[in-house]
Amino acid sequence: MSAKSAISKEIFAPLDERMLGAVQVKRRTKKKIPFLATGGQGEYLTYICLSVTNKKPTQASITKVKQFEGSTSFVRRSQWMLEQLRQVNGIDPNRDSAEFDLLFENAFDQWVASTASEKCTFFQILHHTCQRYLTDRKPEFINCQSKIMGAADSVTSAVQKASQALNERGERLGRAEEKTEDMKNSAQQFAETAHKLAMKHKC
Repeated sequence: MSAKSAISKEIFAPLDERMLGAVQVKRRTKKKIPFLATGGQGEYLTYICLSVTNKKPTQASITKVKQFEGSTSFVRRSQWMLEQLRQVNGIDPNRDSAEFDLLFENAFDQWVASTASEKCTFFQILHHTCQRYLTDRKPEFINCQSKIMGAADSVTSAVQKASQALNERGERLGRAEEKTEDMKNSAQQFAETAHKLAMKHKC
């Protein structure tokens, strides 16, 4: 089982949440954290995860998950609601870069993803999720490559088109049901009229 699959199963599934995407990261600038604050557990891997609740109304959130050296389990650390995200900075729009910043209402983190492609995929999912679940204040995406935003827009557009197609199909089905009901009523009226005529001639 991959690390991301394990995180989804261990961290999010028990809370009835669905993980949409994750990126393995390291800090670009080391924070000075007292030894006791880390529990003395040494080195660790960090993942930034994006998830949504299965229950309606859907709530999306970004969670920092850690896996300490020598451990097979994962630990949920910080968590922010998606609406607290203010800015996503891709650092360099002209080249493949693994670096990015996330600015929240009450926090600012500078990260380096394990690979530029992993960051790219995470950005596409993040952008699409913001478009889908945030109605009011959406975060600003700056210094992002056009291929990232283009792909993200394509995903959003594809989802919107699929939703529109389903709505149109539903409308067509509704109209078909109305026509079927009209035909049924006409047939019923015809049968009643025929029955009355037959009874009249019989008499």
